[in-house]
Amino acid sequence: MNKPSKTRRRAWTVAAMLASAAVSVAAAASLRDLIDSENPVKRGYALVPPGVVLNLQGKDHLLVGLGSYIVNTSGCVDCHSYPTYSPGGDPFKGEPERLNAEEYLSGGRQFGPITAANITPDNAGKPAGLTRAEFIQLLRTGHNPKDPPGTIVQVMPWPVFGKKTELELIAMYEYLRAIPSLPDNTHPGP
Repeated sequence: MNKPSKTRRRAWTVAAMLASAAVSVAAAASLRDLIDSENPVKRGYALVPPGVVLNLQGKDHLLVGLGSYIVNTSGCVDCHSYPTYSPGGDPFKGEPERLNAEEYLSGGRQFGPITAANITPDNAGKPAGLTRAEFIQLLRTGHNPKDPPGTIVQVMPWPVFGKKTELELIAMYEYLRAIPSLPDNTHPGP
């Protein structure tokens, strides 16, 4: 009588373990699908505004995609593009979102006496005219190497960006190297 009870218990234990393993495998597959669909590099390329043509020649494609994801989801566009949205594309007015590709990251947003900088590449292909090391230094310390010593960039949330990993900052720089070069925004505003 005792032996069949142990056998049944073992069978139930094995069945429970197999069911648990099947659920784990299904959950892992679902997680892998989610990770693949939520890949920040893929998402970054999907977030490049229509009308913005990337120059990928000589660029690391993975870094450009990751950089686009970071730049386009971290508020960079809100300050470094003015206006942020094209006419008829302001989601805050219930319109389908359409970023202002014509002024994309060319600066112009004013905060009192401060105007956000043009961070598109200069003629040498350097975003905001900064080398990668200078760009990272600016985002880590708030000091623009073009400014006098001791000067700290105001308004820009460099303390937040300074907490990003080296990889994230390099990716941001690589993306900014890939966007079109634009002149400084000709009609800055609040």
